[in-house]
Amino acid sequence: MSSTKRRSLIKTLTWRIIATTDTFILTLLSATWFSDIESSEAFALAGTVAGLEVVTKMILYYLHERGWSSLEWGQI
Repeated sequence: MSSTKRRSLIKTLTWRIIATTDTFILTLLSATWFSDIESSEAFALAGTVAGLEVVTKMILYYLHERGWSSLEWGQI
């Protein structure tokens, strides 16, 4: 049993939507609750962090997924 590259790519994209939304919300809440940043600045900060991490983490997840797909360990 192995995964196709297309499956890995779709899993990467759907996971990034979930993970980036999480990063945006956590950054927004942290900036709003634990600092003196105004809400508009908190939204800008959250958008910047989420925007930067979406590219790097998508690449890292895809490589991670393909690496695991190439292993037979744990597959039945």
